[in-house]
Amino acid sequence: PGTRVSKMAVVMELLTWPWFLLLFIHAADCFYVPGVAPINFNEGSDVEIKAVKLTSSRTQLPYEYYSLPFCQPDKITYKAENLGEVLRGDRIVNTPFNVQMLKMKMCEVLCKGPATLKVEQSKLIAERIREEYYVHLIADNLPVATRLEVFSGAEEDDKKKPKEYQFEHGYRLGYTNNQKFYLHNHLSFVLYYHKEEVDVDEKPTFRVVRFEVLPQSIKLEDLKTDDKGGCSMPEPPFPAQEIDPTKENKVLFSYSVHWEESDIKWASRWDTYLTMSDVQIHWFSIINSVVVVFFLSGILSMIIIRTLRKDIANYNKEDDIEDTMEESGWKLVHGDVFRPPQYPMILSSVLGSGIQLFCMVLIVIFVAMLGMLSPSSRGALMTTSCFLFVFMGVFGGYFAGRLYRTLKGHRWKKGAFCTTVLYPGVVFAVCFVLNCFIWGEHSSGAVPFSTMVALLCMWFGISLPLIYLGYYFGFRKKPYDNPVRTNQIPRQIPEQRWYMNKFVGILMAGILPFGAMFIELFFIFSAIWENQFYYLFGFLFLVFVILVVSCSQISIVMVYFQLCAEDYRWWWRTFVVSGGSAFYVLIYAIFYFVNKLDIVEFIPSLLYFGYTALMVLSFWLLTGTIGFYAAYVFIRKIYAAVKID
Repeated sequence: PGTRVSKMAVVMELLTWPWFLLLFIHAADCFYVPGVAPINFNEGSDVEIKAVKLTSSRTQLPYEYYSLPFCQPDKITYKAENLGEVLRGDRIVNTPFNVQMLKMKMCEVLCKGPATLKVEQSKLIAERIREEYYVHLIADNLPVATRLEVFSGAEEDDKKKPKEYQFEHGYRLGYTNNQKFYLHNHLSFVLYYHKEEVDVDEKPTFRVVRFEVLPQSIKLEDLKTDDKGGCSMPEPPFPAQEIDPTKENKVLFSYSVHWEESDIKWASRWDTYLTMSDVQIHWFSIINSVVVVFFLSGILSMIIIRTLRKDIANYNKEDDIEDTMEESGWKLVHGDVFRPPQYPMILSSVLGSGIQLFCMVLIVIFVAMLGMLSPSSRGALMTTSCFLFVFMGVFGGYFAGRLYRTLKGHRWKKGAFCTTVLYPGVVFAVCFVLNCFIWGEHSSGAVPFSTMVALLCMWFGISLPLIYLGYYFGFRKKPYDNPVRTNQIPRQIPEQRWYMNKFVGILMAGILPFGAMFIELFFIFSAIWENQFYYLFGFLFLVFVILVVSCSQISIVMVYFQLCAEDYRWWWRTFVVSGGSAFYVLIYAIFYFVNKLDIVEFIPSLLYFGYTALMVLSFWLLTGTIGFYAAYVFIRKIYAAVKID
């Protein structure tokens, strides 16, 4: 009896461990550690303005800055970019804007005079304006933002209150009015600086802490120029610079620079761009998620622990064994519950990829929560994710190899190769096809051939050897210790009720984990598809922990009901059903596409659904793996707790 009690205690401990994990998580907002060293400028020092790209949430196709006929410097130089920047479509390049610290400029002309746009160029600019493209510039690694005033509606209240502002990333290329296209040809830069404290005998130094722009459209005839490259602005209101796509257009590109002192410290300069007015929604999301997990745990505590205690007590009675055997229950399938499933190599391979994804996501979110992958480290998040996935291959290989050995597999080399190519191969194939379409559009979002070769080298040069190494050690290690022997002859499975259908299981198992995280999903989708910054990784880490807990618990409930129905084919079913929340993510992605995005053309739609399919597949692998291992540990514990004759 003592051993039976201790085994029961182990089961209870297994079901309650997530709560101890939640207690130790600090649910505070993430703090910020700057990713780049500050640059000190002296008065008159050059502050370089660089261009990043043009983006539109309507087309999802980024273009490089000089794909449009903007004024060019004498020598165009592109910045060396990391892997993440290349994959995001960033092409950082110098511009002819001449800006010096604290030097005001009322109006300066670019291109040394009016630029003549040919018919093709005019048509291209008009098309980009119609597609609502934004131009993204940076000064001292700080992205440009357009300040927008927020009106509450009541004019009297507005006069009393201090004005509220929101910021838009980048600036609009132009606007349309009455089927006519107008180009923002004059940029008024407003740069904010913070004066650093220095010794009395030292020169004062300054740091750039905010970069704003006010884009304006001014007709060529209204901008008066002089011989020194200066110009004078007309008094508002003034006519705008129209672009007629059917003929040549003359445009004068100009800019002005205004400096303002600011109290903002350099370390806090990104706060303007990252101000989230939706922190309350985030807290609502977290509380909602915690309630969901409490609800789940309540169900588990009530059903599983009480029922298991009763089951194990009944099964372990010396007398009345025949009576209990006549009843239905999970003990009846003890001779078949660990029978290897069909396609054990593929199952162990997808679970190995799931472990790889789990390790990568956990480390990336945790490191980002500490502020090391902030938006100021451009492309760092994507680069880190790629490298981590490759290096986590050793863990994926180890778990896949050990499970394959447990499932009586023998061809470990083939199994390791399958783990290496199955999931990454699908991702690479889909991305390659989508990349061909992006190439056809001449977008900067197309991954260059050299980068593709580099990714293939990472895949087969780093990931493959590491997966083989992990698989070798996993396969050599003793297989998982299953507490009961498997019968030689498979038991007949009784006819199952309708609610034990696999698709019904997916619908039931998916809704709770999805409900625990769907509000966070909105912010992630906005960051990906609407060019927003996402930085609340503290929230995301907590949501990820809640997702792991809810997936584990729902998986245990589903597998318990399945075994009680005397269906022992749980290996594949648990993996598929535990990933049920991915089905809801797909439904949500379709809802987001229809209601939130203004995409109408074929290629942007193809890109959206192509990348969404990869996200759903990855999410299914991740949640399916979490659920599978939770169910496997649970099954081993409960069968170890009963006496088998």
